[in-house]
Amino acid sequence: MQTIDSPPPGPDRAAGGERSPDSASRAGLEALLTEWIGLDAATLGAASLSRACQRRLESTGLPNLAALQAVVTSDPRERDLLVEEVVVSESWFFRDEQTFAFLETFARTLAAMPGRRPVRILSIPCACGEEPYSIAMRLFEAGLPADAFTIDAYDVSHACLSRARAGSYSANAFRNAEQGFRRRWFREEGTRAVIDPAIRSQVRFSWGNLLQHDFAADQRPFDIVFCRNLLIYLTPEARRQAEATIDRLLVPDGALVLGAAEPPIMSGRWTPAGTSSMFALRRQTRPVETASPTMRRELLRRERQKRPAPQESREPRAPSRPGPDADDPPPQAPVEQPSATAGLADLLGQVGNLANAGRQTEAIAACEAYARNAGPSPELFFMLGSLYQAQGALDRAEGCFHKTLYLDPHHAEAALALALVAGCRGDERMADSYRDTAARIFARKGSR
Repeated sequence: MQTIDSPPPGPDRAAGGERSPDSASRAGLEALLTEWIGLDAATLGAASLSRACQRRLESTGLPNLAALQAVVTSDPRERDLLVEEVVVSESWFFRDEQTFAFLETFARTLAAMPGRRPVRILSIPCACGEEPYSIAMRLFEAGLPADAFTIDAYDVSHACLSRARAGSYSANAFRNAEQGFRRRWFREEGTRAVIDPAIRSQVRFSWGNLLQHDFAADQRPFDIVFCRNLLIYLTPEARRQAEATIDRLLVPDGALVLGAAEPPIMSGRWTPAGTSSMFALRRQTRPVETASPTMRRELLRRERQKRPAPQESREPRAPSRPGPDADDPPPQAPVEQPSATAGLADLLGQVGNLANAGRQTEAIAACEAYARNAGPSPELFFMLGSLYQAQGALDRAEGCFHKTLYLDPHHAEAALALALVAGCRGDERMADSYRDTAARIFARKGSR
């Protein structure tokens, strides 16, 4: 698979096999995109990036790519317009129900703490608003009043932000099988659905680039950060930079919500959040000496539990219950064992709970047992592949992701997961191929 800086033989090659001026300019534009937004060009594929450059060239009326490169280098507005052409703004309401089940539990726990400030939530990138609006709808339906939480949403695309503020959506944004929220929170205007003003007013949209060193520098840290399906498009260096910024923006005991294929590529000290979404992470437990007083009590309690029990018998006594503290983590929900008669959605939620509790082997066994009894499904194989990937069993993960794509050829996340597996093996040719597959799937979905 060829990238922008390795064009095919033909018009892009000058006499003697050297690169033509247009080829060099494409490589220069790719380098600029990497510098500005951390884009790993291979994640979109050479053809997609070439089309993006060509569209900007036609829109500006410039004579060639060299002239376009000069303009976007010197003109921030033209730079942003080129970025508009390459960002993937594919999203829909309530994408991944487990994520929003986790959000509800986590946010309600924080909001219930006496004296707790409003729960602060960050959504980046926010695309056309589907994710932050989904967050607002879910929390309102969970009983939280408007003053109990705030949502800040950022994106590098001015066009996406404009559509998000308008709050008007086509049927493509409502792919979720459960459509009750559409009746409750939207009014129909012809073929479009317009979001309720109460939801719109709950979200503050702003332009922002996560890779800028001063991104959201004027903001207080957030309790929950949604950063889904961005890291997979970034270079390794940009991922590290983005992760450092997220770490700065997240309160010590906050939660980070990622896309399905992203937890394995995080380099910091993160651990599963322990509730209903296996893609929600929290920092690993802080050392006792740096923890808050209430957290310190909890860490010491856990440490005592690890010690051998004393031999002599003692009368049982009620455990002490220190009062809630702003730094306390939300309590962990008990892990429910998957039922043999559970439906697929319930099974996936229960398996996610097991995985977050560190019981991956049981989670995998539950998935395999369900597949034997109820038959295969793309959602089940994708979950199973993610579990194997988290364990480092790349061969088994790869097999599950292939089965996912076989059952659902439009499963873009499985294609991206396969790209990550191939990249871990050093097979960049196959990684490029899977990224191109994912890009084509996104393009087809976006055209509907």
